[in-house]
Amino acid sequence: MAFPYMEAVVGFMIFMYFFETYFDIRQHKALKLPTLPKTLEGVISQDKFLKSRAYSLDKSYFHFVHEFVTILMDSTILYFRVLPWFWKKSEHLVTLVGLNAENEILHTLGFLAGVMIWSQITDLPFSLYSTFVIEARHGFNKQPIWLFFRDMIKGMLIAIVIGPPIVAAIIVIVQKGSPYLAIYLWGFMLVLSLVMMTIYPVLIAPLFNKFTPLPEGTLREKIEKLAASLKFPLKKLFVVDGSTRSSHSNAYMYGFFKNKRIVLYDTLIQQCKNDDEVVAVIAHELGHWKLNHTVYSFVAVQVLTLLQFGGYTLVRNSSDLFRSFGFDTQPVLIGLIIFQHTVIPIQHLVSFGLNLVSRSFEFQADAFAKKLGYAAELRAGLVKLQEENLSAMNTDPWYSAYHYSHPPLVERLAAIDESDKKEK
Repeated sequence: MAFPYMEAVVGFMIFMYFFETYFDIRQHKALKLPTLPKTLEGVISQDKFLKSRAYSLDKSYFHFVHEFVTILMDSTILYFRVLPWFWKKSEHLVTLVGLNAENEILHTLGFLAGVMIWSQITDLPFSLYSTFVIEARHGFNKQPIWLFFRDMIKGMLIAIVIGPPIVAAIIVIVQKGSPYLAIYLWGFMLVLSLVMMTIYPVLIAPLFNKFTPLPEGTLREKIEKLAASLKFPLKKLFVVDGSTRSSHSNAYMYGFFKNKRIVLYDTLIQQCKNDDEVVAVIAHELGHWKLNHTVYSFVAVQVLTLLQFGGYTLVRNSSDLFRSFGFDTQPVLIGLIIFQHTVIPIQHLVSFGLNLVSRSFEFQADAFAKKLGYAAELRAGLVKLQEENLSAMNTDPWYSAYHYSHPPLVERLAAIDESDKKEK
């Protein structure tokens, strides 16, 4: 008797839903606490706390509904074998438009077109509610409805342009077959990720936001001076008009080798009290670069990707696995989808491990900025970002440990203060 792979996958998905819902309930209870954590008393205003509490609770209620609908749809699709049914229907669609459905690439693209339409339809109500109800209610959403739909259409068009060549290449690589298939797939994905990291900020991101050079002034001078002192090869310094869509704030870096760029959200500049707070946030980001966190993270992702493809090559010819999910053929894309579902337990463990590493990196980057003399400014900047983004003030420790890749503000401030005490 063949092993019931599909039933096991669905069972584990449901188990993880209840497991994570338990953490969500713990977090919801923490969010309902009527007072600030003692560490933040006198640091965060009562008005900001109440606004943060209301915002966090709204998102929490929304999350419960969204997760319930998601697990219901996902488990139904797998258990009632909607995937193989839709695979056969996409074959008819390809034939209907006059194409050869026996060509696996064309068949797969037809299947993915249907999946994209389905996912857009099912996700649209949640996206609209999140953006135009929750985000708008709490003063974050700044985009009109036409801009929302324009971005959605642009995203779909980009997927239509770059998706087919990628899918076709993966299918061809697998169909050719080789004892080194995992390495070939990994090599292709490595090149693809490097290409996308290069072209996304230059060609794709500007389709959604406007990037302008940071104007001459004290802020630009201070950032350039800091970058030069660390020998960071800063080539361009941009401001992005994030305020056209949201009042949330952020900053990030990108680029390879000697061609690094820093991007500041205009909302970050507007929200910080002075230039030094912005520079302190940048010092934290530069700490990630100086301490090679980006390199370590990239290498970790590549190793995990190679291991995943290695696992896929071991099971891709398992007819029992395909039949368990309702398929009498073994298409390349379906094999990848099934494999992703079968390694969900490992993925959860890996995700938890990566979060632990990421949290450690955040503490190290904070310590790096402090050593540069930005302790007070970083502290003030973190508090300001927490206030302006209405981030959760009270967090459940179990929920935080399981979900957060960045430590809560309470922990970050405690770490900064602790290092101050040690130095004294």
